[in-house]
Amino acid sequence: MGTAAIVKHALQALLYEVTVNPKPGLVDPLSPGPHPDMNAFMFIDSALSLEPYFKTCASVGATYTAADLTGLFQQLREAGLQAEKTMFATTNGVNTHKGAVFSLGILVAATAYQKQHAMQPLTTIVQTMLVGLTANDFSDLASKDPAILTAGEREYLTYGIKGIRGEAEAGYPTVMSVALPALRRSQGTINQRLLDTLMAIVQATVDTNLVKRAKNKHVVDWVHAQAQQYFKLGGSQTEAGMLFLRELNQIFVTHNYSLGGSADLLILTIFMGLEMQLLN
Repeated sequence: MGTAAIVKHALQALLYEVTVNPKPGLVDPLSPGPHPDMNAFMFIDSALSLEPYFKTCASVGATYTAADLTGLFQQLREAGLQAEKTMFATTNGVNTHKGAVFSLGILVAATAYQKQHAMQPLTTIVQTMLVGLTANDFSDLASKDPAILTAGEREYLTYGIKGIRGEAEAGYPTVMSVALPALRRSQGTINQRLLDTLMAIVQATVDTNLVKRAKNKHVVDWVHAQAQQYFKLGGSQTEAGMLFLRELNQIFVTHNYSLGGSADLLILTIFMGLEMQLLN
């Protein structure tokens, strides 16, 4: 099947993620969470609009022959900017999958490249593609007009948080070392397994989307404790665990908290899980 299977898995990952429920602070078929301008149908439309982009990512990865893999990433960035425009046109300006355009595009290209260079670990390919990413992207922030800083840039200046750029540059260690092992351990239906995987991600990460919405870093300790309590209650395998998630979503809605960063990492984990046949 070549790159067709990779593209299919990328689209499945986006569609699986929005289907998982109940997700605190995120859009699912039962609730828009703290996102009144979004719904699950919008996410489906957005995901399908990105199919040509993922085909480009897979094709670029499969045919890339230069020794310097940073050039592969530069090609993806150009395609990613166009994909963002397509997404925003589809959603009437709502940011549904900007994070996934960046991170899933990288993993799709790296996976397609790896299939042509089987001796190289995927993590190494990603790290080599993204050498110097945060240093380059954050180099001139102090001299930038604060009004035009992105949320990620502002958090780096305020808290020193590198966010998804740092995660990507390191080869997605949260996905490889936390989320995929959690997915392997998980039991039950696909929905139950992905809920437990999501909460394992929440427990182990600093979600920059959450920090941005809360406007303080201390919310991270709070959400880690919530994830710990969820697992203490038995996670998705128990009614108490599921009730806890529904109640937690209400807290997120009340405070306008979102777990968008964790959702992006879940998308990457689902993609890798499908590639590794962990979800069959």
